[in-house]
Amino acid sequence: MDTAQFLRILDREGRSLAAAADEAGVDAKVPTCPGWQVRDLLRHTGAVHRWAAAFVADRHPARRPLGEAPDLDGADLVTWYRDSHRRLVDTLTGAPPDVECFAFLPAPSPLAFWARRQAHETTVHRFDAEAARGGRPAPVATDFAVDGIDELLRGFHTRPKSRVRTAEPRVLRVRAQDAGAVWTVRLSAEPPVTTPDASEEAECELAGPAGDLYLALWNRLPVPTVTGDPALASLWREASGV
Repeated sequence: MDTAQFLRILDREGRSLAAAADEAGVDAKVPTCPGWQVRDLLRHTGAVHRWAAAFVADRHPARRPLGEAPDLDGADLVTWYRDSHRRLVDTLTGAPPDVECFAFLPAPSPLAFWARRQAHETTVHRFDAEAARGGRPAPVATDFAVDGIDELLRGFHTRPKSRVRTAEPRVLRVRAQDAGAVWTVRLSAEPPVTTPDASEEAECELAGPAGDLYLALWNRLPVPTVTGDPALASLWREASGV
């Protein structure tokens, strides 16, 4: 997938998030984020949007803290979120392809990183907002879900802060059944090492349609199918938060 595709998804998903939040109301509980109400979801996601946009707009070269959301509520908070999302989309769309700024995962360029990362951030939280609204949330497209699984396994969980670790070496398989995509996750006392293949026998496999598996790996849905040692599925559920 390319940057233009990610930007289209980011634009659509943010607008859907805002619409669902507006319909649910800021007091609604977010069942996929225990302890949160919709106001917490809007404040978090809007702050992340502004944080990301500022790196690109300012050409800022180093990590800096996430800013605080303003003390708004109700319709004013939804409006602030919409403005935060629009600022992000406009900043990324208008940035030159060779813009230099901070990014925290490997990518072809900082712009490619932020477009991809914010498209996935927004999609997961759009699902949260629609879960709070009630009814069946919109599905995640197969190719985009495969990309997101890859970002999670070969991006986030390669970092030292990953807590998905085992005292002894173990092997976990992740399989998107409708996409022909498979990953082998080698667990140890160090951060996981993931390769996009099935080159080694696994002790547990997490499998399902890509869209459902993507949301399951972000702990939004149960894993559709678990085979082998369920302790490794439990480890993922309990330790994979980022």
